[in-house]
Amino acid sequence: MATLALGFRPLQSLQSGPFESGNQLNSVMASTAIEEPPTALIKPLRIALVGYRSNPFSGGQGIYIKYLSQALTAAGHQVDVISGPPYPDLDPGINLIQLPSLDLFATPNHVTALRAKDLLSFTDFFEWWTMLTGGFGEPYTFGRRLKKYFKQHKPEYDIIHDNQSLNYGTLWLQQQGYPLLTTIHHPVTSDRDIALANATTWQQRLLINRWHSFINMQQKVVKKLKHIVTVSGVSKKDVASAFGLAEENLSVVHNGIATDVFRPLEDVARIPGRIMATASADQPLKGLQYLLRAIKQLTATRPDIHLTVLGKLNPEGETAALVDELELTPHLTFVSGIETEALVKLYAEASVVVVPSIYEGFGLPAGEAMSCGVPVISTVGGALPEVVGDAGLLVPIRDSAAIAEAIDELLNNDQKRQTLSEAGRARILKHFSWKVAAEQMVQHYQLIMTETADVHADH
Repeated sequence: MATLALGFRPLQSLQSGPFESGNQLNSVMASTAIEEPPTALIKPLRIALVGYRSNPFSGGQGIYIKYLSQALTAAGHQVDVISGPPYPDLDPGINLIQLPSLDLFATPNHVTALRAKDLLSFTDFFEWWTMLTGGFGEPYTFGRRLKKYFKQHKPEYDIIHDNQSLNYGTLWLQQQGYPLLTTIHHPVTSDRDIALANATTWQQRLLINRWHSFINMQQKVVKKLKHIVTVSGVSKKDVASAFGLAEENLSVVHNGIATDVFRPLEDVARIPGRIMATASADQPLKGLQYLLRAIKQLTATRPDIHLTVLGKLNPEGETAALVDELELTPHLTFVSGIETEALVKLYAEASVVVVPSIYEGFGLPAGEAMSCGVPVISTVGGALPEVVGDAGLLVPIRDSAAIAEAIDELLNNDQKRQTLSEAGRARILKHFSWKVAAEQMVQHYQLIMTETADVHADH
């Protein structure tokens, strides 16, 4: 069995095995206590972390890949990251394998972004045409590029870990016999359903459904995946419900927080009245509109209040229109594309961080702020209470008045801010660590490798 750690060749003829549904292995993985693998298996692994896009400065997926790869490498494993653009920010020693896409979100005009040579590629043309017609084709086209890469290069890995790509390409890898683990942070059906609930016209609902049409592929793929891990207890329940899976067949490994990076900065002074939030401006799921209305309510008694939002404002979007309607421009700054150390400084300058989300599968912004020693106000959306616990103030979702009241309470109480600052940092240090997350993930890898090797031996 020790040879497993030296590189696993996929069994090309493998289509099914004694763990076809994954029930037996996932039942073991889903238990809170995972048995330590045999000593012979504790050897450096060759790991492929896969993500269809891995933006290092916004969104949780790039952050997840950056810090999980870092922790796995620190534990002595060899990690390749296979990603489409935007590419992740990785530590030295971690190999990045780029699978270029058209990257239409980075082009000034995606309509005219198609080049003549792209017409020769079904994958490229499909990505462009899907975008042109209001869809999101990147998960599907990344899967095609991933399959092509593995067919051409035939790389050897002990385990492939997919970060919510959920496409036919990763499913194909499993069918070829590669040991595969998939992380699902939260079901994208939540994003779609909340967006539909906020839509006011049939045209908006049509566009929302068109954009989220890739969910049809995800639903087909997820039902055939043998090994799935989620990032919180709430996410586990929601993933099971959204995809018709049994909860006992899903595992939970909490995300970590890079506590050595996201840390208090003693030499940076808090700015009175400075509120901070991380939110994609026009995603209803993030609840920014409720925070903006709360800030408007507070300007009457706190003319110095100022909100810094880590996110990019679309001048033509609904958030920009709401900012104009509420006349909030003097009290509002949007910041995007900054380096991590600059983000840590923004946290250090904030008096309070607010997480107004309607739903979070985990809640990295809350965890990062707490790790930086900033008092946090959070909604009870999704898994946020799991992260915040009793080390922050919790308010209902979609409740601007409650957010305003909580902000006012903390700005009026220096001692409470200090208490929450210390409690938040202590909670993250105790319960959320990428080192622990990597250790738990490797135990899952070993169990999957053992199962795959047993199936391999049977054939």
